Amino acid sequence: MAQYTIRRLIAAIPVILGVLIVTFALARAIPGEPCTAMFGEKATPEICAKFNKDKGLDKPITTQLLIFMGDMLGGDFGSSIRFKRPVMDILIERLPQTIELGIASVTIAVIIGIPLGILSATRRNSPVDVMTMIGANIGVSMPVFWLGLMLAYVFALLLKDTPFQLPPSGRLSAGVSPIPFYKVYGWEFTKGSINATLATFISNFYIFNSIITADWKVLNDAIRHLILPSVALATIPLAIIARMTRSAMLEVLGQDYVRTAKAKGLGPQKVVMKHAFRNALLPIVTIIGLQFGLILSGAILTETIFGLSGVGRSLYEAITARDYPIIQGFVVVIAIGYVFVNLIVDLSYALLDPRIHLD
Repeated sequence: MAQYTIRRLIAAIPVILGVLIVTFALARAIPGEPCTAMFGEKATPEICAKFNKDKGLDKPITTQLLIFMGDMLGGDFGSSIRFKRPVMDILIERLPQTIELGIASVTIAVIIGIPLGILSATRRNSPVDVMTMIGANIGVSMPVFWLGLMLAYVFALLLKDTPFQLPPSGRLSAGVSPIPFYKVYGWEFTKGSINATLATFISNFYIFNSIITADWKVLNDAIRHLILPSVALATIPLAIIARMTRSAMLEVLGQDYVRTAKAKGLGPQKVVMKHAFRNALLPIVTIIGLQFGLILSGAILTETIFGLSGVGRSLYEAITARDYPIIQGFVVVIAIGYVFVNLIVDLSYALLDPRIHLD
């Protein structure tokens, strides 16, 4: 398995480089330029010439690409044109929001979608099956932006001043501020070191940080703010997981070994869960991994509606502002995350099915 993992990681390098080159080219193919996006009507030729020289945008495209690739190998994604901050600092600040949202959404989709798929498969063509599949089709077809607005309207306005009221936007309420875990425990790191960067990144996972610091006020507030965007974002993956689970279970339930298990007198629950569901897991795990990767890269609408400054919204704003360093850095990190998720899914095959050997 170790050799397989190493081979997969090596094979991922050309993929990431290809993504970087395509992103680099497409970002510069967008009509307009950073100077015009920043200064608007004040963008005179003299100002833009000085601006492009200061940002290194006056160099040939190939030279810019080679400089960026060299810096990236050293862990430097450059500085944002708009914010004048290192892209890595912005990434450390905003990536945890998207990861938290993605984990919460996939968790909701799995907890609800898999049981619905199993129930639908075991009661094929029954009213339960029909209603489940109708709900799944509606879930796939429902626009996320519309669902997000409806959830915010219902739980923030219609249910205002009730126990069911939920915040419609933001990550934390005003006045609620988490204290990083390393400050709570009195740990000190050299500024700019890898340990300091990693500690800052981990502390930006507000839910995890509040748990390990026992800050229950922040934990409760962070979870309440996460509920509505997670539900909105989980709708489509939930429907897809339910449909895939139903399809995989129907295929397995027709196999000879399942009929043999029934003939031996095993109970329906044991037949379904131990024999059928276990052997139907591979396509289900595959679709879960793909959905998680898509959520990490495509939560733009959800983050915009609920006022979350995550990777998706930041990437959209960077594209509109022609902020090339953020576009390039964020897309590369998303590509790395997608490759990592797919690797985890492939490694899980050997654990779920003993017949599969990763050589």
